Amino acid sequence: MMEIRTFNEKETEKLGKKIGRLAWPGLVILLRGDLGTGKTVLTRGIARGLGIEEPITSPTYTLLHQYYGRLPLYHFDIYRLGDPDEMYDLGYEEFFYGQGVSVVEWPERMEDLGPDEYLEIKIEKNPEHVGDERIIKIIPVGEDYKKLAKDLMDL
Repeated sequence: MMEIRTFNEKETEKLGKKIGRLAWPGLVILLRGDLGTGKTVLTRGIARGLGIEEPITSPTYTLLHQYYGRLPLYHFDIYRLGDPDEMYDLGYEEFFYGQGVSVVEWPERMEDLGPDEYLEIKIEKNPEHVGDERIIKIIPVGEDYKKLAKDLMDL
């Protein structure tokens, strides 16, 4: 596990941009964090790293937004998912195991449907400081993701 601290939205987005630049087809990122911690800001950075310039918004009511750049970006927000089986209705496997990058907010709602290998990112507000400081924990699961985490630290 790695821990990174950012002190404003711009720094959080910059971290996402690094991830987007290193992304490959089939990359899956599971984003965890309370409301307002910066999950969509990080996703916007990933989009910028993929060459996507359009506005990135949380797909809270539609569950999925798709964007197209160097690789497609599939942005899931499954907070309102009623049942994990609804992921099948979305055709999530085509996205997770396809040619794009999948970013999933609130992955705990899909229970055990996720892939065996992924990059988990936990974003928390620093409880010791008032302001925009975030503690971002990066947990790679699988060899390719361990290499990604190492490459992020080398940038």
